[in-house]
Amino acid sequence: MTAAQGSATSQAGPILELDDLGVVFTTESGDVPAVRGVSLHVRPGETLALVGESGSGKSTIALAAMGLLDGNALATGSATIAGHQMVGAPEADLAALRGRTVTMVFQEPATALDPLTRIGKQIAEVIRNHREVSGKDAAAEAVGLLRKVGIPEPEKRAGAYPFQLSGGQRQRVVIAMAIANDPTLLIADEPTTALDVTVQAEILDLLRRLAVETGTGVLLVTHNMGVVADFADRVAVMYDGEIVETGPVEDVLLRPSHDYTKRLLAAVPRLSVAEAGPPVPSPAATRPDTEPVVELRDVSVVFGRGKGAVRALDEVSFTVHAGETLGLVGESGSGKSTASRVALGLIRPDSGVASLFGTDLARTRSRARRALRAGIGVVLQDPVASLDARMTVGECIAEPLRVHGRGLSARDRQAKVAAVLERVRLSRDLARRAPRELSGGQRQRVSLARALVLEPRLLVADEPTSALDVSVQEAVLEVISELQDELGFACLFVSHDLAVVQHFAQRVVVMRAGRIEEEGATGATLLHPETDYTRRLLAAVPVPDPVIQRGRRAERLATLAAGRTEAQG
Repeated sequence: MTAAQGSATSQAGPILELDDLGVVFTTESGDVPAVRGVSLHVRPGETLALVGESGSGKSTIALAAMGLLDGNALATGSATIAGHQMVGAPEADLAALRGRTVTMVFQEPATALDPLTRIGKQIAEVIRNHREVSGKDAAAEAVGLLRKVGIPEPEKRAGAYPFQLSGGQRQRVVIAMAIANDPTLLIADEPTTALDVTVQAEILDLLRRLAVETGTGVLLVTHNMGVVADFADRVAVMYDGEIVETGPVEDVLLRPSHDYTKRLLAAVPRLSVAEAGPPVPSPAATRPDTEPVVELRDVSVVFGRGKGAVRALDEVSFTVHAGETLGLVGESGSGKSTASRVALGLIRPDSGVASLFGTDLARTRSRARRALRAGIGVVLQDPVASLDARMTVGECIAEPLRVHGRGLSARDRQAKVAAVLERVRLSRDLARRAPRELSGGQRQRVSLARALVLEPRLLVADEPTSALDVSVQEAVLEVISELQDELGFACLFVSHDLAVVQHFAQRVVVMRAGRIEEEGATGATLLHPETDYTRRLLAAVPVPDPVIQRGRRAERLATLAAGRTEAQG
């Protein structure tokens, strides 16, 4: 935003104004206050970031502003958007405002799109719901919106279904729907959490450009402080339903005044970047002399046949040793998750060798392979999806003990469950509770407990912390690190968060289009990358310092512009 635009914004009246907003949920155990006395505003063309830990009330505020609270919620105080009161308004009035005056972009675009309807038709429906437009004109507008948000071949893509698009493209479609009727306010609730760093940077560039061009105000709900530094003008910090600190982004992130804000920022993993000057040669990564726990040797995997065949892995080789963490990084579609599934024995390579604990997986029968898998623990990104909602926490954790037939009595299994819960810093009393009764961080630690209950030799962690807020993320990674020191397991850590990988993994493999772009000791590789691709990947990572991030963004955009000019020339 330019100085002139910033001045104009500061003089304009707020488009979102909350005054002493409170929200209380009625439950079987009594009333639970979620938001208490919150007052804030957003002006045209301005982005206000709402940050805080899970359960702090930030998403409840977003839903209250949209008039989308559940039936057991009671909102008090005032929430106005462009002069319209949202608290207590009739549903018909709220429905007329949603999609026109105020719109919302959610974290997971798959849940916001109809999988059975072509995307052009979905955008056209949003247009026709609020404006008297012919079907032909709405379809033409939909194509124009797809072009505006950077979807390639928009005329062709308008006829595609959501599953035919990448995650980043689906999020662009959701943004196209959100801006279809020129809203006054856009609420973005964790809009980039599920995206890799380069796609995240593109989505933030898009939202920033749209806000500046249209004067749309943005309320950004996020736990990513790098995104806040990159995108926000002001920040409001929430704790236990209240705003404890608010101010310009540079003041809050660089000079926080509240103890909670200081603790929150201290938990943020920060990507170390090389100082200006000649590059330092990267030292070779040290490799233990022991036999690797996992080894992929010239592994290739092809999905499909004929012209539709996709080479997901192309002669990929790496090893992971006991007590070591190897980070697998790269953009979506780079092959990192496919490589982890090969390591787990879930995908058979078309060529090359994949061995686990020194055994060639292709030469093992199903019973022997099952025995090998008893030595593996897996932690996935979404603990809600990976924990059976019909089981108690204790039953979820004990399931591997039953599946792999350790011959333990029910009492012995119960004792092991209690012991592993304490290992991941949870009370053994939680074993009797249902997963839905736990916080996100607690559920992820339950997933970790289940992965470690058999004391595996290998832990595969696929995006285990991307959905967690920074303080919970720090706690989960600390638990994994402590248990790795205690149990000595190897860890294959798949992530798009390069800052986390830099702090957590000893070695890193950077993947691109199914091939290994470069690999080595994590510090050397990420501080002094040897390939342009890795440098671009690192440049796309937002850092939680607004001043530094402003320079990084300008440098990244200049590099991209130079690349486009060179390609056109």
